[in-house]
Amino acid sequence: MKAFFIFIRKEFYHIFRDSRSLLILLGMPIVLVLLFGFAITNEIKEAKIAVVDDTRNKVSREMAQRLDASNYFEVVVYPENQSVMDEAFRQNQIKMAVIFRNDLSPAHDSQIHLIADASDPNTANTLINYATIIIRTFEQEHPAQAKPARIQTEVRMLYNPRLEGVYMFVPGVMTIILMLVSAMMTSIAITREKELGTMEVLLVSPIRPFGIILGKVIPYIVIALANTAVILLLGTLVFQMPVRGSLALLLGACGLFVITSLALGLLISTRTNSQQVAMLISLMALMLPTILLSGFIFPIESMPLLLQWISNIIPAKWFIIIVKNIMLKGTGLEAIWKESLILVGMTLFLFLASIRSFKIRLA
Repeated sequence: MKAFFIFIRKEFYHIFRDSRSLLILLGMPIVLVLLFGFAITNEIKEAKIAVVDDTRNKVSREMAQRLDASNYFEVVVYPENQSVMDEAFRQNQIKMAVIFRNDLSPAHDSQIHLIADASDPNTANTLINYATIIIRTFEQEHPAQAKPARIQTEVRMLYNPRLEGVYMFVPGVMTIILMLVSAMMTSIAITREKELGTMEVLLVSPIRPFGIILGKVIPYIVIALANTAVILLLGTLVFQMPVRGSLALLLGACGLFVITSLALGLLISTRTNSQQVAMLISLMALMLPTILLSGFIFPIESMPLLLQWISNIIPAKWFIIIVKNIMLKGTGLEAIWKESLILVGMTLFLFLASIRSFKIRLA
């Protein structure tokens, strides 16, 4: 019996000495609880909206202030005309626009137009419901004096009039597949060489570290691009996902994201010594942030400020913005250049970090 307890103590020592296993066993539950607790929410806060006020009277100003004072909306722009408002939607500056028409007053029938960006139908529906409740509450607090009157609201959904859920899920699923497949395939590229004992052969070869890394990556780039083509064909032919923008620009954006994912997987492979650890890190460190913090399912605006900052280092966030702009809004490079530059910067950083780590570990 004493030997049995000694054996158990030895296993505890083994776990405590392995920092990676200890991090997974103790750190992962904490991270999962925090991520799911803060990120998974149906409530939207501080959504950026525009207000177009054609009436410019006291009632419209009070109602705009009521919308802005709520926790759900933040008025960020007052467009002077329709074209300015449309450009704000295309540039992802706003999620909804409120337009006051006719003579907006408690004593006259009036119209308020609510226009939402329905590229994310769940968010659009939620924002429309929030705004409708605020407008109805305002109407009840200001009863008509001269005659029975009612504020009529007209709702219009941009880019996805029928609120098709597939318009949201196809870009998200494409992102998850490309990220996981590309990152996981490359994350085991170098660790496989280490486990099989063939790394020494590469070390004595005349190929430089950059050439070895490039040789590892190129086959996976070809495979990932083939996956991209299949996903796009399924999305457009089976689910009737529109491609309103340039197909060449969309393919270029997909290629850029594939390279970014491959660079991320390559960095993981240079920092781990076993395929099992590399695959586990790829799954847990990439899948959860991609699903929770990319804006695929849950709106980033409703998350705590810390998680919003963290989401900026998630490549999937920027790629989803690019894909939705091209496929649903039909925008060109002028609307996605910032997100594209961010992905280019991430790719260069990850490749340089991979090469530097490769040299250090193989010196």
